[in-house]
Amino acid sequence: MGDFSFDVLVGSIRDVDSRFVSSAVKAVNVSLTLRNWCIGAYISEFELHGSNRAGYGDKLLLNLSKELKNTGLKNCGKRELSRYVLFYSRYSDVGSLLPEAIREQYLSVCSPSDSDENHFISGIEGTLSPQFRTPPEKLITSLSFSHISEIMEIDDPLKRLFYEIECIKGCWSVRELKRQIGSLYYERSGLSENKEALSRIANEGAEISSPVMAIRDPYVFEFLGLKPAEVMDESEFESALLDKLESFLLELGRGFCFESRQKRILIGDEYFFVDLVFYHRILKCHILVELKTERMSHEAVGQLNTYLNWFKTNELCEGDNPPVGILLCTEKNDELVRYATAGMANDLFVSKYEVVLPSTNELEKFVEEEMKLLKGQGGEQR
Repeated sequence: MGDFSFDVLVGSIRDVDSRFVSSAVKAVNVSLTLRNWCIGAYISEFELHGSNRAGYGDKLLLNLSKELKNTGLKNCGKRELSRYVLFYSRYSDVGSLLPEAIREQYLSVCSPSDSDENHFISGIEGTLSPQFRTPPEKLITSLSFSHISEIMEIDDPLKRLFYEIECIKGCWSVRELKRQIGSLYYERSGLSENKEALSRIANEGAEISSPVMAIRDPYVFEFLGLKPAEVMDESEFESALLDKLESFLLELGRGFCFESRQKRILIGDEYFFVDLVFYHRILKCHILVELKTERMSHEAVGQLNTYLNWFKTNELCEGDNPPVGILLCTEKNDELVRYATAGMANDLFVSKYEVVLPSTNELEKFVEEEMKLLKGQGGEQR
C-alpha cells in the first residue's frame, strides 16, 4: 500500500465526490430526457388515435399546456410541448430505453386494441439506417436534453448525426454547441480536405460541459422542483451581497417594491436571469439590478441593456415608464456603479429618478462596506 498521506486523503475525497456528482447529474439528465420523450410520444399518439382529438385540432398544444400548468407541471408550455413532439419524431428509437413499466403503460394507453410493441414506435424513423445512427443509450447518457434540443432542430439527419458525434466527442457545453452550429462547422467540414485538422482547430479552446453547468440547466432545476435562486447564484459571496443589496434598497423607503430575485426571462430559445427586480411606485417603472463581481465591461452593460429592452417590450403596462437598470461591477475595493436608462428621452423623468433613486455615491459606499464586512466574516470572492 502506498503512502496514505493527508494530500492523498484530500485528493481521494475530491475524486469520489466528483464521481458521485457526475453520476447523479447523468441520472437526472437521463430521467429528464426520457420523460420529455414520453410526453412527445403521448401527444403524437393522441393526435393520431385520440378518441376526441378532433375537438382540439390546432389548439391541442395550447389547451394541453394550460391544463398541465394548472396541475403544477413545469416546462410544459406550448413551446416545450412542441419540442417534445419533435424529439419523439426525430429520435423514435429512444423509446427502447424506457423501463418496462413505462412501456406497458404506454401500450395500455395508446394501443388498447393492439398489444403489438411495434406500435410503440408508430413507424416514425429517420432516413438514416440504424448503423448510421447514434445508439440511443449513448445519445441520452452523453448529451443533456438541452443539447438534444439544439441538435434536433436540424432537418438534415446526416447533419444532426455529425453534431451528435462531435458534441459527444468534444464534451461540448450547450453554449459551445450553439457556437459550432452557428459557425457552420458541418458545412466547413464538408469542404475541408483535412477534416481531422479542422476538428482539432474547432475543439481548441472549446467550452467543455461539466456537472456544475449541467445542473444549472433550466430544464433540470425545474424538473427537480428547484427555484432559480437556489441554483443560479454564482457564489456564496454574490448571494450574500445580493441579500444585503435587496435589504438596502428596500430600507431606503423611496418607493421600492420587491418583485423578484433571479427572475427568469425567455429570449428566443434561451433563458436568462435578472439578479434583482423591483417596481418603483414613485417612478412607475421597473428597476433591474445586476451585480458582477468583476471589473465593468461592455458585455455587462450590453447584458443589462438587453434585459431592459426585454422588459420594455414584455412587461410595460399602461402608464408605466421605461425600466431603469442599476449595474454594479466590483473588483476588490474598486467599485463602479452605473445607471442604464435604455434610451429614455424624457428629461423630466430623468431628473425625477436622479432624485428618488440612491446616488452612485451611496451605492459605491454601500458596496464597499458590505464587501469588507462579508470578507471579514469569511466570505470569499471567486
